[in-house]
Amino acid sequence: MDEAGPMQMVEGTTHGRRAVVLLREMIVKGEFPGGSRLFEVSLTEKLYMSRTPVREALSRLAEEGLLERLPNGGFVVRRFGYRDVVDAIELRGVMEGVAARLAAERGVTQDMSDALRRTVDELDGCFGPGLDDVDFDRYAQGNEAFHQHLAQACGSEVIRREVERAVALPFASPSAFLPSGIGILAFSRSLRRAQEQHHGLVEAVLAREGARAEALAREHARIARANVDYLFHVKPDLIDKIPGLALVER
Repeated sequence: MDEAGPMQMVEGTTHGRRAVVLLREMIVKGEFPGGSRLFEVSLTEKLYMSRTPVREALSRLAEEGLLERLPNGGFVVRRFGYRDVVDAIELRGVMEGVAARLAAERGVTQDMSDALRRTVDELDGCFGPGLDDVDFDRYAQGNEAFHQHLAQACGSEVIRREVERAVALPFASPSAFLPSGIGILAFSRSLRRAQEQHHGLVEAVLAREGARAEALAREHARIARANVDYLFHVKPDLIDKIPGLALVER
């Protein structure tokens, strides 16, 4: 049997990644409700792909927590509730807190210090003079970069992977509740408080203040928790406009 050549391996990897992205997007948008059984054959037709990348995508999304493996084979879309969202955000805060504390205690490289400062400066540029004047798309990109730097800052691949695992669920992502397009003033204003915490986190890490860095990281995640509470208890009609919350049963 001939071995796959380099080009075939690259194509297989590319198709696998594309299958992950497409299938994740469909699940997050609620195209497959919680409890839906997913079949390889029907997905290959829907995604216009062969079974191999689809099978890889299903396994990857099971690792991320979006799917569950069935005992007799196959996958089913997980069901989530309000408590799952809250717990996922809390877990992210814990893991990012550990990452921030270790970064402060161990010290960061000059390159990482520069990257953290540069990213925070770029985030500052996302805000205009008005309280709700924010460039959301630009902020989302910078916010994602900041949290990636924070996870990497302590130099531990173990910590970085665990933080990545904690934010894998779409409603646990640091940018899950950015208010672009839904007009929630409270969310817009919460970004300014979040940005103040970004500054505080960088200051604490670079000053080698581990306890303060950890506390700030955990408090930072609570902004997302407050936004979740606002949606579920004050504005439930807006829940479906938040990516990822289509997965949550109400």
